[in-house]
Amino acid sequence: RFGTLDFATLLAPAVGYAENGFAVSPVIGKLWEIGGDTLGAQPGFADAFLPQGRAPRAGERFVNRALAASLIRIAETRGRDFYEGALAERIAAYAREHGAALTGSDLAGFVPEWCGTVSMGFDGVDLHEIPPNGQGIAALMALGILDHTPVRDFGPDAPQAIHLQIEAIKLAFADLHAYVADASHMQDVTPQALLDGGYLASRAGLIRSDRAQDFGSGAPRNGGTVYLSTADASGMMVSFIQSNYAGFGSGVVVPDTGISLQNRGAGFSLRPGHPNLVAPGKRPFHTIIPGFLMQNGAPLMSFGVMGGPMQAQGHVMMTMRTQLWGQDVQTAVDAPRWRFTSGVEVACETALPLETREYLSALGHDIVVEAPDSAFGFGGAQLVHRLASGGYVAGSDPRKDGQAVGF
Repeated sequence: RFGTLDFATLLAPAVGYAENGFAVSPVIGKLWEIGGDTLGAQPGFADAFLPQGRAPRAGERFVNRALAASLIRIAETRGRDFYEGALAERIAAYAREHGAALTGSDLAGFVPEWCGTVSMGFDGVDLHEIPPNGQGIAALMALGILDHTPVRDFGPDAPQAIHLQIEAIKLAFADLHAYVADASHMQDVTPQALLDGGYLASRAGLIRSDRAQDFGSGAPRNGGTVYLSTADASGMMVSFIQSNYAGFGSGVVVPDTGISLQNRGAGFSLRPGHPNLVAPGKRPFHTIIPGFLMQNGAPLMSFGVMGGPMQAQGHVMMTMRTQLWGQDVQTAVDAPRWRFTSGVEVACETALPLETREYLSALGHDIVVEAPDSAFGFGGAQLVHRLASGGYVAGSDPRKDGQAVGF
């Protein structure tokens, strides 16, 4: 809708990297090794992603000429070949060969949605998220809950502020996993009901300042990867995220195409009666969510935080740090992180001060410290913030291989 470039121009850099190769970066090299150990036996994986019988190491060049050819074909047909042409036929045939449910008619029948956003206001800014089936609504719910707490009385790294954020995230996630699905299947509890101000105020009333709790879902009615943020001189800002779900997705790679099939179906529930129960023609619960802040109706910050269930939690952290506490984007990205997992368990980085961990433990949080070299669960944030004086400031997460670039 807002694009100005043709497909060939858009895909030319990706074709170049696939055809001529790129130097593997350190974090990706480590994840590639893990993915190879897990998925090496999957159909087509080793041929596509394990040259010389192993994952490429940091600094080595990886080439994927089959993918370059597929991207050229996609560009020449403006995407149609992926859904209706020779690429679609190869994908469907390989799925059929290995007993998968995907068919040519599934690909041909796909229609993208212009879904708009759902939003929540907090202290003069509005956080916008993609609506369900994504987990972005949990970030909105958590903000709405925090609006009814004394979080403003504390600094960004105060243990009391961290406790309140953890509890708000718990409450939001309890409802997220109980009610969120493909929006067309959320008949009993709608997104609007989950974002109702009165309901969120009542959920905030359950939070205690003196102890951690294991919350259940509420009753919100009466009777959730690669992320890119970019902005240009015209003021256009884009928040973009893409993921195959579990690293390399299913690990199944269609021969001679470089196309790796995702495994987002893992986001479905198998529980009878659940709104997210797997069904034909239905989208699963989705973790990937691009974030966007608006202020007085104008774009303010394009951002995202890669990392499965860390994403909604990271959106809350980035919004609170940059807006409530006025931190610049790189400071917000660099700050120690925590991650609610389940029950009263909270994972945290080693950089979170010992006294903060002890304070949270005394409240009943089960604190689990994860070493930075062995865990990838605290996400990777990328932010572009628009300055009132003109121009932008960007921040990139040192936990990943990304960078902030101006040109």
